[in-house]
Amino acid sequence: MIEFKLPEYDLVWNRDYSLTGNQFSVNTLDGRIKLKYERKAMKKYFNGTWKFGTAKLVHKFQKWFLHIPVTKDFSELDYTDVNNIVGIDLGINFLATAYDSQGKTTFYNGKIVKHKRGKFKVTRKQLQKKQTPSARKKLKQIGSRENRYVTDVNHQVTKALVEKYRRGTMFVLEDLTGIRSATEKVRVKNRYVSVSWAFYQFRQLLEYKAQLNGQKVIVVDPKYTSQTCPKCGHVEKANRNKELHLFKCKNCQYESNDDRVGAMNLHRKGIEHIGVVTAGV
Repeated sequence: MIEFKLPEYDLVWNRDYSLTGNQFSVNTLDGRIKLKYERKAMKKYFNGTWKFGTAKLVHKFQKWFLHIPVTKDFSELDYTDVNNIVGIDLGINFLATAYDSQGKTTFYNGKIVKHKRGKFKVTRKQLQKKQTPSARKKLKQIGSRENRYVTDVNHQVTKALVEKYRRGTMFVLEDLTGIRSATEKVRVKNRYVSVSWAFYQFRQLLEYKAQLNGQKVIVVDPKYTSQTCPKCGHVEKANRNKELHLFKCKNCQYESNDDRVGAMNLHRKGIEHIGVVTAGV
């Protein structure tokens, strides 16, 4: 006997399902079913500019969920129209540190997140020791729960950033695609938090939200962003004290939070990038 533990069904728009007025219509093995639904939260997607894609009907927690992907074409912000640059340093103690063209710094604290993920880690370690079927099942559930938590945090922070800054803003991030190999040198007890945070997911979420809001995101080489003095340009590894999260220039004695300095240097790299790409315009 075939048994599906997680039944899912793909529904093609305007063939298998449709949404008209306040009615949801869907094909089933027993014929077409029409149900009423609340359209209020989805109202903006019915203005004619959005396209509905193949939805996924999922049965979970004794309930049915319909996941509908929507797409929309947006014009990309031109470099010549950029009116504000925001350098964003990503980390653990501060999930994001932003420095803008007005010289203002905004910190998005990550201590609560770090604490919660630490609890996930302890629970996971305890279950791994048990090696029982129920423990393995629980491990999967915890993994899914943590992934949802991380995604939710990334959604909240990226939404806050996009809403804080005006249209025409260009966000500058470090290219952290090699973060996993770069953090192999981190002490084992700290490696879980450093390596596994979804930095790339953060970038993807910020990219599409920024585009929706008339903004854009670029990534730059992260080399020396945490070692370069934003005031005099002196580069030295000893400028940064990782344990104290302090930056103090060995040349000019400029002192500040190390994450803030990282964001300041990313802001500078954003200015340099625009200078290069618009040189021939």
